[in-house]
Formats: sequence, structure tokens, C-alpha cells
Amino acid sequence: MSSTLNITELREGGSQDLTEVIRIMQDAFDPRFGEAWTSAQCLGMLSLPGVWLVIASLDGNDAGFALARSTGDEAELLLLATRPAARRRGVAGALLRAIIAEARNRGVLQLHLEVRAGNDAVRLYRREGFEKVGERRNYYRGKTGQAFDAHTYARKLA
Repeated sequence: MSSTLNITELREGGSQDLTEVIRIMQDAFDPRFGEAWTSAQCLGMLSLPGVWLVIASLDGNDAGFALARSTGDEAELLLLATRPAARRRGVAGALLRAIIAEARNRGVLQLHLEVRAGNDAVRLYRREGFEKVGERRNYYRGKTGQAFDAHTYARKLA
């Protein structure tokens, strides 16, 4: 039996949501890979022009978030995280589509993202029309010092 999607809310977030964003990120990102941002990094990014945050709630609880920024006619998905308990229920897809829609509203022609090689999220990105355009060797550093490659993807929005 498959889970049904029950997103009760997709809402615009802001610096007032930072505590919950950090909690979601800590739940979602395995520390082995060194992908999570610090609170200071998130707050710094949220203070910049062109940055937006979307929060997803599932069954009344914050289940995930996506952070993006635009400049000119390009944008970048900076972070996308879903609590493990909410995975495979459409939360990440809803967040990604919300980012795409807002990017279009901002006049963005191309949306970029970067993801650790081997991350399960690649399936979602490819399903939503992103194509691999580059690679950064040894980009992420996990807690043990092990390095992991990053792959860059892009999707035209025009």
C-alpha cells in the first residue's frame, strides 16, 4: 500500500524559520557526507537579495524545506531537505516544483543545482527535467575527512 500525499501547506519561509530549517537539515542530511549548512550559513544566505525559502508541512508538521536564490535570469536551488519520516510521500517533489514556479515568476530562464554523486535525490531532479551539466571532484567533505564528488544539474525554464 503506498502512502498518500498529504501536504497541508507550502508556505514562504524566512529567518523566523531558521531553527526548524536546521532541525530538518540535521534529520535529513547524513553527517557522513558534509552537505548540511550551519545556522550562520543559512542566516547569511537568507539575508541576501533574491533568496527565497519554501517550507512544506505534512499532516500538520514541518516536513521539509527548499532554499533558492536568483540573480538576473538564472537561479540556483541551494538546499532541499525532507525529514526521513516524510520521504516517498511527494514532499520533495512539491518543494522542487514550488521553487521552479517561483523561479519562473522571477523571470528565471535556467535553474541550477548541485548534488552529491550517488544521492537518491538525483532521480527526482532527473524526473523534473534536470540534466547533468558538470562535476566537481572531492567537493563535499564528511566528518571523517572523506571526500565526495558533486554533480551539477540544470533545467531550462523558458
